Amino acid sequence: MDHAPLTFAVTWDYRCPFARNAHEHLVAALEAGAAWDVTFVPFSLSQVHVPDGGTPAWDDPSLRSELLALEAGIVVRDRFPERFLATHRALFAARHDEGSDLRESEVIRATLTESGVDAEAVFAEIEADWPLETLRKEHEASVAEHDVFGVPTFIVGDAAVFVRLMTRPGDDAPMARRTIERVVSLAADAPELNEFKHTKIGR
Repeated sequence: MDHAPLTFAVTWDYRCPFARNAHEHLVAALEAGAAWDVTFVPFSLSQVHVPDGGTPAWDDPSLRSELLALEAGIVVRDRFPERFLATHRALFAARHDEGSDLRESEVIRATLTESGVDAEAVFAEIEADWPLETLRKEHEASVAEHDVFGVPTFIVGDAAVFVRLMTRPGDDAPMARRTIERVVSLAADAPELNEFKHTKIGR
């Protein structure tokens, strides 16, 4: 009997180390053939920190550089989907492993090129402004529909769960797959579990 693929969405912003952990698990498992239908949803932490009544991040020129990496990710997701997973992982690595500043366009351009993506084509799309509008729409929809407040948030049907994974998968794709499927299962099947947090971090 055929089974429908596991279907869920996950928010991301490249600046968050916990988003990095979760999305590395996602990428490792998907690259190894996990039969999931995953929607990658951009979510701006810059917007989260705008005070009530303040200018939204996408309308504030002083914050535009903070949104560039997200915009680049959106372009690759929507225009170059065959390169998205590699680029997604590389942008997280640039920020968290290499300590690079993703507010600098040259850092993003170099990361895109190293990931096999035409950086000039990506930035031409960014200059057309549709990626910024896409970011606004998808961020606002996740807040309005699921009360999302951060990254990574796993959205499974009507359930949305903010998750902090402490591990990175490395080359262990089976572990990555088990980790993500455990999270999705809890989100879908354990609505009574509102918060589950270890008091100590295992080393």
